[in-house]
Amino acid sequence: LLTLTRGVETGLGWRGTPGDRATPIALQSIRAHTMHGVILVDHGSQRDESNVMFVQFVTQFRAAGSYDIVEPAHMEITEPSIATAFDRCVAHGATHVVVVPYFLGPGKHWDTDIPNLTAEAAANHEGVTYRIAAPLGLHSAMIEIVRDRIAETVASRKVKSPES
Repeated sequence: LLTLTRGVETGLGWRGTPGDRATPIALQSIRAHTMHGVILVDHGSQRDESNVMFVQFVTQFRAAGSYDIVEPAHMEITEPSIATAFDRCVAHGATHVVVVPYFLGPGKHWDTDIPNLTAEAAANHEGVTYRIAAPLGLHSAMIEIVRDRIAETVASRKVKSPES
């Protein structure tokens, strides 16, 4: 059984078995053993149905099996917060956290708020690193999503207009 620990001051890791003399290894080798946590973060809403829908999406994403550690977070208004989600990722073993804004485009929340809230959360977890992903907006998959929504709307018998 190998044990891996990060050497903070030297930038080296160590590999060894209990009782053996530890041998230095490069940090790159440690990165191969990084446990990634994912935080999907939306704005948060006063409407429960919006928050429930977001958590349902996160549950579906988690079930897709791409990552073992996936947590929902709301930037504000309701729990779980980014700090709570970050704590949960670390508690499940994450050593690197990717924060994914569930936003269509860049703005103050992506530029300032989410980075600040994430930095505050990470400050409580020495040695855990993080990155913030780009907003969803210009990804090519968005074209298919919009096409699907249009097709669903055209095919629907329900009509919703400002007068209804």
